[in-house]
Amino acid sequence: MAASGKLTAGLGSRDMTGRKGEAATLGAVAAGGAAGAVARYALTAAFPHPPGTFAWATFGINVAGCLLIGVLMVLITEVRRAHPLVRPFLGVGVLGGFTTFSTYVADVREALAAGAPLTAAAYLAGTLVAALAAVTAGVLLTRAMFRRRT
Repeated sequence: MAASGKLTAGLGSRDMTGRKGEAATLGAVAAGGAAGAVARYALTAAFPHPPGTFAWATFGINVAGCLLIGVLMVLITEVRRAHPLVRPFLGVGVLGGFTTFSTYVADVREALAAGAPLTAAAYLAGTLVAALAAVTAGVLLTRAMFRRRT
């Protein structure tokens, strides 16, 4: 950030301070969140799961979202400086609205209530392991792709 409070970004300078900056950030998060939530809803509606079964759609959404968050963070923090609204729009908004760890917890509770504790445990542990592996893979693979060859 420059002394003037302006961020110099890949798409030019934008003053992201004050009320205008806050409003723009809020708008970016809201628009991205709406898009991400619609995409998530479409996938969970297309691939429903009966109570007590593994919630594959939610699992896939959360793992894919974590992978993409890993990729995004490397791209905008290490590869190329992005416009100040890219991170709020894509990271917090789109991917935050797309991933759904609250539904993940509800799915675990639903499996337990349906008398499927092994499914609940597998889903609980599997999602955590896969999500952490996905974000790590996203970071490492993106870094490897953009590693400068000397």
